[in-house]
Amino acid sequence: MSDRAREHDADAIRVRGLTKHFGNLVAVDHVDLDVPARRVYGFLGPNGSGKSTTIRMLCGLLTPSEGEIDVLGLSIPAQADALRSRVGYMTQKFSLFEDLTVRENLEFLAAVQGVAKARTRSRVDELIGQYRFGDRQAQLAGTMSGGQKQRLALAGAVIHEPELLFLDEPTSAVDPESRRDFWEKLFELADLGTTLLVSTHLMDEAERCHRLAILDRGVLVADGTPSELTERLAGRTFVVESGEPRRAQRALADVDGVLGVAQVGNRLRVLTGEDVGATGQRMRDALSGAGQQADVVPATPNLEDVFVAVTRADRQRPERAA
Repeated sequence: MSDRAREHDADAIRVRGLTKHFGNLVAVDHVDLDVPARRVYGFLGPNGSGKSTTIRMLCGLLTPSEGEIDVLGLSIPAQADALRSRVGYMTQKFSLFEDLTVRENLEFLAAVQGVAKARTRSRVDELIGQYRFGDRQAQLAGTMSGGQKQRLALAGAVIHEPELLFLDEPTSAVDPESRRDFWEKLFELADLGTTLLVSTHLMDEAERCHRLAILDRGVLVADGTPSELTERLAGRTFVVESGEPRRAQRALADVDGVLGVAQVGNRLRVLTGEDVGATGQRMRDALSGAGQQADVVPATPNLEDVFVAVTRADRQRPERAA
């Protein structure tokens, strides 16, 4: 890979005022973003939040309506052609050739990405070993499991040893064990110097990232490490113990200052606004008024709480396009 001397705290991506309009719809709304090099950076948000649109602009595949984009020191989209050989891209849908073998897929991608013929055989051998395809290199890609296909797609995305790898919802269709294995490969790539930008709507994946941004209807509503984001909610999350959690949930749903109530097993998890003291008393009054004998206990915030807090902070924000 080129330019591996990049410092850990340098930025691989720097974006200012990034905006994309589709007619009257605003898909991405004045986003500022700094993605540190050699790290796994997460893009968290629901479907339609603008994650995929943003990634396409960062890759140079989509021209922004406004804003400045610097990726690996290149101005995008003006220098998009120079960027393409330095980045990899992987989507949630398996996009390799199902009627080719594992090795044939990798050899084909090596040719497409301009890997030198003298290097292709050794590079394909490296990836077959690293991604555990030694006994499957002659197997047709279409006959493999979902997790195996995702590993092959990742191997194909890094065949040319990119400095920056974009992954758009890469594990949404695979089982938890395969996802865990896939993420180990991502961290191995980061350790070797690759910067990874991963979009996801899965909280457990977001927690794995070194740093993450949360998009809501095209707006960047939070940015930081997982621990930084959860620490900002200190004192605003509670667990409610009740013998009738569904009734307790209904009693709490409309309490002023309560942002979210979710049932987790036999408990309720409650997120409040910033006026915790007054809201806490209103919660207890509402439960008592509903005839509920319930304990309201402080809880440690998690990323799901963060997501609910930042996406509901401004309910009047207009809808955005996907």
